[in-house]
Amino acid sequence: MGQKRVLVKFSGEALAGEAGHGIDTQILNYISQEIKSLVDAGIQVGLVIGGGNIIRGVTAAKDGIIRRTAGDYMGMLATVINAVAMQEACEHAGLKVRVQTAIKMEQIAEPYIQRRAVRHLEKGRVVIFAAGTGNPFFTTDTAATLRAVEIGADVIIKATKVDGVYDRDPNKFADAVKLDVLSYDQALHDHIKVMDDTSIALAKDNKLPIIVCDMFKSGNLLEIIGGDYTNCSIVQQ
Repeated sequence: MGQKRVLVKFSGEALAGEAGHGIDTQILNYISQEIKSLVDAGIQVGLVIGGGNIIRGVTAAKDGIIRRTAGDYMGMLATVINAVAMQEACEHAGLKVRVQTAIKMEQIAEPYIQRRAVRHLEKGRVVIFAAGTGNPFFTTDTAATLRAVEIGADVIIKATKVDGVYDRDPNKFADAVKLDVLSYDQALHDHIKVMDDTSIALAKDNKLPIIVCDMFKSGNLLEIIGGDYTNCSIVQQ
């Protein structure tokens, strides 16, 4: 296997299941088993989970009642809720897990310390990075890319509801074309929303490949790490 350390980014919305909000424990259980398959294969795993199943800062601030900074901090706290839930599910699956937060809350989780995170990974623990970057105006996509670079991940995997990157929304357009491989510059120039522009630019600067895949295809993560890129798209140099 080429990759030995990966960072997987899940959206918060994915945790909500069909309800559209909150946390579906069956999905938590499914994701924890997918992560366990990586750990069992000797892969060091970091996780970042969004908070959209609880609140999105941009949406909360759109009518001006809640300021964008407050909305973003609310979103960061939502990611902590999801991280604690994922920690519980992963531990139930037999994994050793640590949550590190960009905003200090010692009763709940460790503060983010890069060296400590790497040491946890080296010991075979899954590390869940919560509270984004700790700053408003930055998405969890950017937080995921930042943490991936900081821990020296070989690749970042964005687990979504589609099997890769398309030239337009495949759920809305029947003639949407899948892009198996594309460059960072193409993603930025053509505004292909693999991740937000800040996170793509950061990945480009650090030559960090981005793999986009379907999180609901069982075994997909392990196949990708093993070099099977059939059910995904890759953004690279």
